[in-house]
Amino acid sequence: MTKRKLDILPLQEWALFDERPLKVIAGPCGAETREQVLQTASLLSGIGVNLFRAGLWKPRTYPGSFEGVGTEGLAWLEEAREKYGVKIATEVASKAHVQECLAARVDMVWIGARTTANPFLVQEIADALAGSDIPVLVKNPVSPDLDLWIGALERLNMAGVRKLGVIHRGFTTFEKKQYRNDPQWQIAIELRSMFPALPFFVDPSHIAGHTDYVREVSQRALDLGFEGLMIESHCSPADALSDSIQQLTPAQLDDMLTNQLEVRSLDSDSPQWKENIHELRAKIDVIDETILAALNSRMQISRQIGQYKKENNIAILQTSRWDAVLARVIEKGRGYGLSEEFITEIFNTIHEESVESQNQILSGSSSRQR
Repeated sequence: MTKRKLDILPLQEWALFDERPLKVIAGPCGAETREQVLQTASLLSGIGVNLFRAGLWKPRTYPGSFEGVGTEGLAWLEEAREKYGVKIATEVASKAHVQECLAARVDMVWIGARTTANPFLVQEIADALAGSDIPVLVKNPVSPDLDLWIGALERLNMAGVRKLGVIHRGFTTFEKKQYRNDPQWQIAIELRSMFPALPFFVDPSHIAGHTDYVREVSQRALDLGFEGLMIESHCSPADALSDSIQQLTPAQLDDMLTNQLEVRSLDSDSPQWKENIHELRAKIDVIDETILAALNSRMQISRQIGQYKKENNIAILQTSRWDAVLARVIEKGRGYGLSEEFITEIFNTIHEESVESQNQILSGSSSRQR
């Protein structure tokens, strides 16, 4: 499989942020009035936020919800930039939005989750951005579809957008969970692994869905080594026209950034750190090789069982046997301090591979057809 590539510029060449290690984008969910925008921008600039965000065009789930003030709000953002020296950013969802933002010299735009899920809209936006130098961040689609997310990035990059990054805002789920949107960090980690140079922001406001959890989601993002946060902050959240319970006041945001979060380094120049981490990683490499050898041995035995089932005309799937295996390894895993979810996911994957291997034997196929 050909490795996918993006031709992007590093974040330090975007001319949007200062030298502080944590990059923060903050502002209200939506621009509601001129006074609200200016007051929030004033308070946020006072705590050191230099990239101010506010939604003007808001794709909402239900009709009748606050869908933003539209073009009128661009003048408010421009005034905030002029008065308080902040850069300004807003969401775009169409060619017309892009054209209006470019005319107003907006400093950065982002593409929302609902728009990312529509390749036609993404292509329309990419075509409108062609020839411009504006930075663009792309939120993950509402569903956990990594290819759809990457496809949006590729469309923009092919249109010449090189100041390109992503925002992880979690995924919609039918299950009622602690957070509004399921972070599914493994998808974000996989994207980072595929494109290590891609600027990566996390939106703890939309993942959390409530101010009670914004700090813990923010810290998790920093623990994973992501560059920045996009956080919703309103001068008076109780009066907000949308997403009031997930918006911090500027004072709350300041306290969180100053006193409650710890920014992690990606590396250290300490000789002791380098020596110790090298030794520990070498041990992990040896264990990984042992795991692979054990998996190979298991698969060989599984294929032997498959051949025996074929000779005796026995069905592949033996649910009672598998239920007993899973119960046994879950109980064993608990003794090692491993969660049931972790053990179940690993052994279900192993079982699926074993079933597929035995299916090839019964069907007489020599290679997997996937």
